[in-house]
Parts: sequence; C-alpha cells; structure tokens
Amino acid sequence: MERFFRLKELGTNVRTEIMAGLTTFMTMAYILAVNPAILTPTGLDWTAVFLATALSAGIFTIAMGLFVNFPVALAPGMGLNAYFASVILASAASDVPISPAMGLTAVFISGILFIILTVTQVRQLLITAVPDSLKHAITVGIGLFIAVIGLKNSGLMTIIAFDNGDTLISLGSFHNENVVFTVIAIALIAILMVLRVPGAILFGILGTTIIALISGHVNISEALNGKTWIPDFSTMNVWHFDFAGVLEVGLITVILTFTFVELFDTFGTLVGTANRAGIMKNPEEGKKRVGKAMMVDAIGVGGGAILGTSTVTAFVESSAGIAQGGRSGLTAVTTGICFLLAIFLSPLVALVPGTATAAALIIVGVLMMQSVKEIDFSDMVYAIPAFLTFAMMPFTYSIANGISFGIVSYVLLAAVANIAGKGKYKIHVLMWILAILIIARYAFMGSE
Repeated sequence: MERFFRLKELGTNVRTEIMAGLTTFMTMAYILAVNPAILTPTGLDWTAVFLATALSAGIFTIAMGLFVNFPVALAPGMGLNAYFASVILASAASDVPISPAMGLTAVFISGILFIILTVTQVRQLLITAVPDSLKHAITVGIGLFIAVIGLKNSGLMTIIAFDNGDTLISLGSFHNENVVFTVIAIALIAILMVLRVPGAILFGILGTTIIALISGHVNISEALNGKTWIPDFSTMNVWHFDFAGVLEVGLITVILTFTFVELFDTFGTLVGTANRAGIMKNPEEGKKRVGKAMMVDAIGVGGGAILGTSTVTAFVESSAGIAQGGRSGLTAVTTGICFLLAIFLSPLVALVPGTATAAALIIVGVLMMQSVKEIDFSDMVYAIPAFLTFAMMPFTYSIANGISFGIVSYVLLAAVANIAGKGKYKIHVLMWILAILIIARYAFMGSE
C-alpha cells in the first residue's frame, strides 16, 4: 500500500491518510441527504437519488484515488443539482415540460462534451479565456442561488402574489414550525463552524434531526415509508435518458450551462486542493496529475448521469481532509469506501427533515460567498460584470442568465475601455465568440 500510493515519498502514512479520508467524508456526507431533497421534487424517486448519490460519490472518488493518487473526493455538486431541479420545475407550466429523463440526458451530454474538452486541451484554453473576476463571480452567484433555494424551501423566504400578477419577496412567519427548525439548524451549524468542528454541516444536520425527532417535527413512520436497510437497486434510474425529447425541446443552453459551470468549478477545486496538498511544488508533475484528475472528473459527470443523478464534480470539502494531512489517493479511497457503505443507511438519512437540508443550503451559500473578496471592485470593468453575474443568478433564478450577463458586459466594457485608452484589458477570442452566441441566443430565443 505504501509503494502503490507513494506514501513515504509524499511524507505521509496509512493512519494519517485514513483519518484524512474519514474527515473528508464527514465534511461532505451532508450531500447524501441534501441531494435527494433537491432532486425529488422533479419527479425522481428519493431512494433512487440517494443510491445514485452514494454510488457515484463512492465509485468516482475511489477512481480518483487509484488512478490519479489524488486526495480529492467527488459527488453530485451543489449548485448544479439546484440548477437541474430549477430547469425541470420551471418548465412545468410551459407547453413542453422538461422531464427528469431529459435533464439526466442533458447532464450526460455535457459529460461527453467535458471529456472532449479535456482530451483536446480546449478545457485549459477556456479557463484562460475567462477573466478571474468572472470565475469568482460565478462561484458567488451559485452560492446566492443555492441560498435562495434554501430560504424558499424552508419558508424563511416567502413569495407574495398580488391580483395584478406582481410578486413580492417577504420574510416567512415564525409561527411556521418549518421556519423555526430552519433557524435552529442554521444556528447549530453556524456555532459548530465558529468552533471549527470538522464536519460542522453534517453534525448540525444530525443535531437538528435529533431535536426534530424528539419534538415530533418528523413523523418517523412517514419518513421511513418504504425505506429499508438493504438497498433496493431496482428503484434506480440507470440509463434513464430521453435523447429524442432533448432534441425536441432543444436543451442546448442547459447543456452548455452544465458544461460551463462545471468547467470552472472543477478547475478551481482541483488546482486549489493540489496547492494545499503540496502537489504543485513540482509544477510539471503537478500539472500532469491535475490533468489526470480532470479526466476522472469528466468521466464522473457522464457516469453520475448514467446512475441517475445530476452533475458529479470535485468537492472543495476535500480540503478538510488535506488539512488533516491527506496527501495521497488513499485519502480519496477511504472517503469513497465510506460513501459505498452509506448505501445501507437509507432509513437514517430519510429521517433528516427538509428544514435541516435547507439550512445546509444556506450555509453552503455562505461558504461560496467567500470568493467575493477575490474580485477587484475598484475597477468597474471587472466590478460591473462580476456584480451582474452574481446578482442575476438568484434574482432571475437562473445560473445561465448570470453567466451570460457577465460575459457580454465584460466584453463590452473591456472593449470600450481599450478603445478609449482607459486601460489594456485582455479579451480572449473565445470571449468574443461566447458573447456573440449569447446575444444571438437571447435575440432569437428570448429569456426562456
């Protein structure tokens, strides 16, 4: 084991790696409860999503450890699962509703595109093309988008509809039991995070669940209805695709959004964790390992869709395990095994109330907001596109709208500044192409 994972060379040992893997699992195990909570409203079966989440996280995290020797874990990503659900739910009132099968097909196709982009090295080119300010703004916007979903699902934020069709966002009532338990969950998670407890989100969810069970907020018989300790794989939506439906509806924008967001999200996570693990101390080897990690991640996108879940991606929570000393793939293998064992915990996860998962979404939004400090708000060429990016996502309830406004506004402002001699801003040719495609998309397809 020491030779396979090069433990001595990397300055670590088996015990340290296993403890690091357990730490990573504890910090990201919340996805086992949160992902089904987000995707089941679309029409997917809770058990099917739970099993797909555990299996995809387990399989591709182990693959990351064995084939790349990289201490990074993968699972269905926050933000992209919310986008998946919002696209399907928003289409319900349209003439051509989008089914879960179409959504999974869009994810699968984005995975194929992702593999092509990785193999052809175009992925690295796209990452170079988009300015850092927009990359950070996308992360911030997705964080706000996730937080809005959590606020809405919990009842903390309500939407008041008027007779004339107007709507107004308002604070929910504290006479609502769900609102109270969401506040309790937020408080628990926040306190644990302030105390720097590893796995604060998970332990906050577990603490809220215990309080909910004791108080009767959770009806145990209803929560456990149909859930067994032995996983029922027959419920899974394996290869649950509808290619004909995707072609008929025309989900090109959705597919490109999945690809685009995952592109930058994964890059930032892999490079950031590689730096923390000391892998980039040798730039040549570090670049090679990150390249291999990108390929495993790309395969995970399509593989997760085959199993029946939204986009699988590298988790930034992996940095918790790295902070505990994880340096090799043994950390990832340990985390992956924990996820595979979790398939036998369906009844326990089913007891987690929606208020606890809603609180987790809000807290994840807080964590993703940290990227805002990387944006230079003193330069309007960067500040305005960044603001439009992360403001349009929650306020128009669309990640795609935020990215679109950010790209077009940056190209416009940077070009004007360059022509006027007010600066020398880099505009990659791909940014021009993307801006033209986006303008054409809105001109001919509208905002839908």
